[in-house]
This record gives sequence, C-alpha cells and structure tokens, in this order.
Amino acid sequence: MGGKPDLGSFALRPASWIAARLKTLSGLGLVIAALFMAAALTPSLIPRSPALQGFLCGLSLTAGYALGGLMRLIWQTLELPRFSESAQRLLLQGAGLLATGLVLASLWLSLGWQNEIRQWMGMAPEQSGRLIVVLAIALAVATVLLLLSRLFLVVAHLVEGRAKRFLSRPLAWMLGVGSAAFLFWSIGNGVLLTRGLTLMDSAYAAVDAVIQTDIAPPADRAKTGSAASLIGWQGIGHEGRNTVAAWPNAAEITGLSGVPAQEPIRVYVGLNSASSPEARAELALAELLRVGAFERSLLVIATPTGTGWLDQAGMAPLEILHGGDVASVSVQYSYLPSWLSLLLAPEYGKVTARAVFRQVYGHWTSLPQDQRPRLFLFGLSLGALNSMLSSDLYEVIDDPFDGALWVGPPFASKVWRDAVTGRDPESPIWRPVFRESRTLRFANRGTGFLGPDEPSQNWGPLRIGFLQYPGDPITFFDPESVLRAPEWLGEPRTPDLPPGLRWYPIVTTLQGILDLVTATQVPPGHGHVYASADYLRAWTDLTEPVGWTPDTLARIEAVLSERGL
Repeated sequence: MGGKPDLGSFALRPASWIAARLKTLSGLGLVIAALFMAAALTPSLIPRSPALQGFLCGLSLTAGYALGGLMRLIWQTLELPRFSESAQRLLLQGAGLLATGLVLASLWLSLGWQNEIRQWMGMAPEQSGRLIVVLAIALAVATVLLLLSRLFLVVAHLVEGRAKRFLSRPLAWMLGVGSAAFLFWSIGNGVLLTRGLTLMDSAYAAVDAVIQTDIAPPADRAKTGSAASLIGWQGIGHEGRNTVAAWPNAAEITGLSGVPAQEPIRVYVGLNSASSPEARAELALAELLRVGAFERSLLVIATPTGTGWLDQAGMAPLEILHGGDVASVSVQYSYLPSWLSLLLAPEYGKVTARAVFRQVYGHWTSLPQDQRPRLFLFGLSLGALNSMLSSDLYEVIDDPFDGALWVGPPFASKVWRDAVTGRDPESPIWRPVFRESRTLRFANRGTGFLGPDEPSQNWGPLRIGFLQYPGDPITFFDPESVLRAPEWLGEPRTPDLPPGLRWYPIVTTLQGILDLVTATQVPPGHGHVYASADYLRAWTDLTEPVGWTPDTLARIEAVLSERGL
C-alpha cells in the first residue's frame, strides 16, 4: 500500500526529454550557429571582457541557429525531398561534431586575437581561463534565448488553436504569431525597458546629487557655484562641480607657459538649477554676463555628454594655449549615459543645446565685432551631436561664429554623414576631404587639421573641425552592416584597425552594438577615449594661438599625458 515511487524511472525522465529534444535539432542550424559563434570570437574595434564575449557568443549562437531553423522550415514548407530517418540521424551527428570542432577551435584562437588588440592598446593580456567563462556564458545565454523562443511558440500555438474554431488555418497561424509577438514586445518595452530606464535615471540622478567631500565650493566670487554665483553649488550637479574645480587654474597655466595667465572662466548650469531648458539657458547667459565672459578673447559653448560630463582632456589644452583667456559655458540636459541616449533617442538634448546657443549667440551678435570674443562650439560624442543640432546655416550666415570642434561624432550625426557622403571620392571615409577643406576638415589620431596640402590660409573664416578615430565604434557603427560590409573596412584600410578584423553578416552588427557600450573602456588614444595630445593639435590648428613653438607644445603635451588626460 503506497509503495515507493520508481525513482530510477523518474530520474530518466529529464534525460529522455533532453534526448527527444536533441533529435529535433537542426543540423544545418547547429553548423550555422557554430560559424556565427566563430565569427563573434574574431576581433572587433574594442577588446571584450570574458563576460561580454560570452554574451555576444550566446547571441550569435542563437541568431545562427534561428537562421538555420528558418531555412529548414522553408525547405519543409516547399515540400522538397527529405533524407531518410537514418540519414538524418547521421547528418545530425556529423553536424554536431563539426559544430563542436568549430566552436573549440575558434575559442582557442580567440585568446590570441583578443590579446593582439589589448597589446596594441597597451592593456594587460587575458589568460586562458577566460575561455571557460566565455563558453559557459555563451551556452547559458543561448539556452535562455532558446527557452524564450519555445515559450513564444507555445503562446502562438495556444492562440492559433483557439482561433481555428472561427478562422482558416493560415489566418489562425498569423493571429497566433502576431499575438505572441505583441505580448513579448509589450513586456519587453513596457515593463523591462521603461522600468529599467526609470531605475537608471533615478540612480544617475542620485549620483549627480552627491556632493564630493574633496571639492569645496569656490571662494572666488567670479566662479560658478560661489556665494556670489547665480547658480548654487548643490544645483550645479556632480559633473558641474568637477568642471568648475578642474585643472588647470591661472597659477598652473603660468607655471607651464612662463607667462602670467588669467583664471579660466567655466560656467556650468546643472539640470536642477532651473525648471526648463529655456530657463537654464537664460541662467547660463546671466552667469556669463556676471563673470565678464564676453570680455575674454575666446568664448566656447561646450555641450556636455549625456550624463553632463565635459571632457577636461579637451578643454584644458585650449585654456593653456590661450593663457587662461578663455570662457566656457555648459548646460546639463540628462543623467543617462551617452550610449544609451544615442541608441534610444539620438537627438536627446537638442532642445537644451538650441536654447543655449540662441541665448549666447544672440547676445554675442549684439556686441561690436571688434569688442567681442571669438566664438567656438565644442562637443564630444553625444555632446558633438547636440552641438551640431544647436544651430543651422540660416541663423548664422549673416554673422557666423568662428568655428567648432566636434569630437567622436556619433554615427547618427547628419552633418557628419553628409560631409562623409559628399567627400572627395579619392579620400577615405576615415580621413575625408570635403570641398577642398575650405570650411570643414577632419583629423585622426596623431594628425591635425593643417598639413602641406591643407595650409591655414586655405581655411575660411568659419572653421569646422571633426576629430575622429578610425577605430571609434560610436562614430563608425553602421546599422546596414547586417547585410553588407561597412565602408570603413574597405580600401584604403586605416592602420588603426586590428589586422584580423573582417566583416561577417549579422555578427559584425552584434559586435558593433557591444562595441558602442564599451567604447570608453580603453586607454586614451583608442576607441572613444580621445587623448589630450590630439585635442592639443586640433585646438592649435583651429584657434592658432601665438607664442608657441613645436618644442613648447611638445612639453605641454608631455605634461598633459603625465596627468592622464
């Protein structure tokens, strides 16, 4: 009565279930999945951590298997000839062995590929233990995605089964798939994405509100955040406080140049300083007037990145070159990281950038031309994109500002894309020549805007400069690389790309998306981390400061490098 359960039979059930599932696998899908994973292990623009590499491999495995499964479905739907059951079993076993061999071989080779990139960037090499982590995470990710796909099919079949009562089979199938897709999209977009963004925004807002204990409010009444400032130290935000207190000050510039320098003016308006973009822009202009910014020789509208960060490696060289006789203004518009804003809302911050430009430019144009500073725009990454969107030709054509330095322009930047598309056909995409370089010029790592073929006198009164690294995924990501090789991989090929970097359908796009996220996790001079030496060359060519020689510029470059900028 109530005998013991058959534990042996129970233990065999999972094994039997797994064996049954294995028999239904697509041999073609396994081979394509292995090929996709092998491609995912090849070099891309940015070296990957084991966890990120495993995640990418899991995505690639799933994408490859889905493609193979789709091809099998089409074959079956067309009722083309099929192999016998025994032949199918042998083919599946052979496909499994081939796929396993491909995965293991590419895993082993990937360690050398990754370390080649890391060595070139001056990063420590990875150890062989990373291969186990990569494989484990890849299989885990692929398993989760496979289970989700099974769940998708279950939902679709449930809806299809009920719909067959009053619809034809094709319409019932369409309704089932459509209902499952809508359900999964609603959960992913409405629950995971929306709530995730809300949590991230709250987290970054909390970080922004924390007042650093190692940075005291400025005693100088001419500085933003001081007791006399129109902008409170709390409202200026985390990044604003870093900007105001950044190196160098007047004494440090004097020590570098040997000539008495002025204290740089840095006006920063935080997101909590006023209730709207227009109000923050008005506050920025009022603070500029309070501190006498329009009496300096240079005025820079510096648009920050998504989190409000302003790259001091970009501003410090300019302040040094001009002996501190520089005023800059920045207005925060977001807490979110730039890569997230770029993927979800490419024009995020446009409203703020336009409001700031109109306020500053409007007052600037009201001043006599011989009594106003030279006006430049500056932005890095998302800051560059929003800086480009801050004005248009028709607003400034009668009285243009003096120039702009846009660094690491995102791939979504229309101004950058139009210039690249309209370049001289003989010039490469990574160093374009646009309309004889009379207004707009490009520079790369280790180069400037001026050269034997591009002298200063050929550059017009309005000088626009793009500083871009050929290995910057935020600039050169190409969504169309899903089905075709991106142009930047063509000839002539820049030496700044890893030798083993090749194009693979679908996989290259997946690599590029992850490169976007990790583009700043590399040393200066690579990826999306622009080195102060390249900023120094760019600002020198754009603004042509006086009193500097190649030797003194080299000394300043060395000092900037020592400070890690």
